[in-house]
Amino acid sequence: MTKSPWLPGTLLGRLDETSRQEFLQLGMLRTAAASSAILQEGMRESHVILLSDGLTKVTAAMMDGRHALLDVRVSGDLVGEISALNGTPRSATVTTCRASTLRVIHRNEFRAFLRTHPDAAMAIAGIVADRLRMANRRRVDFASYPVRVRLARILWEIAMAYGHREREGIVVDIHLTQSELATMCGAAEITLQKALRELRNSGVVATGYRQVIVRDADSLQRCADVAV
Repeated sequence: MTKSPWLPGTLLGRLDETSRQEFLQLGMLRTAAASSAILQEGMRESHVILLSDGLTKVTAAMMDGRHALLDVRVSGDLVGEISALNGTPRSATVTTCRASTLRVIHRNEFRAFLRTHPDAAMAIAGIVADRLRMANRRRVDFASYPVRVRLARILWEIAMAYGHREREGIVVDIHLTQSELATMCGAAEITLQKALRELRNSGVVATGYRQVIVRDADSLQRCADVAV
């Protein structure tokens, strides 16, 4: 059996080959430059976007004007499905981290596909459940662990899901600001900066322009207190 090129947690990675190929025929193909907002929080629109070849971050505005990083989406992922399913305004902004290729799918076409492909409907339900489980786990983390551990967990999750191995370590080519990381960790930015500096000074991670490099994955895993 040929291995799927899509990550297992993505929508395309969860579908069987027949449903996957049919879903890839939906909508219109579009391109988006890096740093483009392909979905905007608060907008009343109902199409969905399939990331054919893309890398995006999902953020939401906070009361103090900052933006909270909620998650990352990659090739094979679907974004905008909540608004398409229940008709509510966009709950977050989705921004490309690099030039991306997208399929923009009208709500009616998307819903018709789900009616005739119950496996796809179940896959989307599974994705929503996984995201809810992760959000609940992060809330527990905020109450149970210090910021350094919470940061290590976030960096570990992102590196394992979206990083690629290079000579210098696991490279994550996602532009994550310290403010976004702080809100994702549930910490003040100055506290986040101190925790990140400790990880850098100990040689666990390095940061550069629009990227994080995990230099010592074993140490990051121990700091994150996670099992593989």
